[in-house]
Amino acid sequence: MTIPDIQSQPDERKINIDKVGVKSLRYPILVEDRQNQVQHTVANLNLYVDLPHHRRGTHMSRFVQVLNNYHQDMIIDQLDTFLDELKSVMNAEAAYVDICFPYFIQKQAPISKINSLMSYDCCFNASFKEDYELWIGVTVPVTTLCPCSKEISEAGAHNQRTHITIKLQYIDFIWLEELVEIAESVASCEIYPLLKRPDEKYVTERAYSRPRFVEDITREIAQILQNDKRIKRFIIEADSIESIHDHNAYALVRSNGYDTNS
Repeated sequence: MTIPDIQSQPDERKINIDKVGVKSLRYPILVEDRQNQVQHTVANLNLYVDLPHHRRGTHMSRFVQVLNNYHQDMIIDQLDTFLDELKSVMNAEAAYVDICFPYFIQKQAPISKINSLMSYDCCFNASFKEDYELWIGVTVPVTTLCPCSKEISEAGAHNQRTHITIKLQYIDFIWLEELVEIAESVASCEIYPLLKRPDEKYVTERAYSRPRFVEDITREIAQILQNDKRIKRFIIEADSIESIHDHNAYALVRSNGYDTNS
């Protein structure tokens, strides 16, 4: 008995599809770790190809079939080869992958020096059409203290949790840990997974001594990235979950070479 290939049937509507594939695929991956060489984590993946107007559908199972050949390798080092193979197997002109995953870094409390693990949301976004392109990114939670509140108040100032997102394309390799360190260095204070009372005193007083607007955050990171010759393009976001307003404060900075269509 011959099983019909429905996806390969012709389509007469003459509409190309830009991206078609599978989303929210949970999958184990290996990521390069600056301290431990390799880190095992679990990612959510989106895998796509383009589809020409004359073909009715794509073969969804083949996305996972191709992925199975790569999950035991350092995924970021294999993405160009992976996408090129995906194009070939799917008979497509373009292939795309989004990989989002938690990345764990050991942090030491500032006074008690107790070690614990901090989780950061990271992503790789890659595409291969005529050329291969890769963006890497990390979202870093920090504390920010409002400069205006500190200036106008007789006692205290309001602070908030701010999420700093850095995404970039690099010429020479950059560690995820470096991006985390850059984000934390410009904040009012870092966030720690574990704090004892002496640590709480430290982070409270440090945040008070380093007030920052979201505008300050994005501009200071932009200055750092602009001076790094390894970086090709970048985008920086600061999203502050305000403690006294019913809205967030937000700022975004793009490098001059950033393509707004990316």
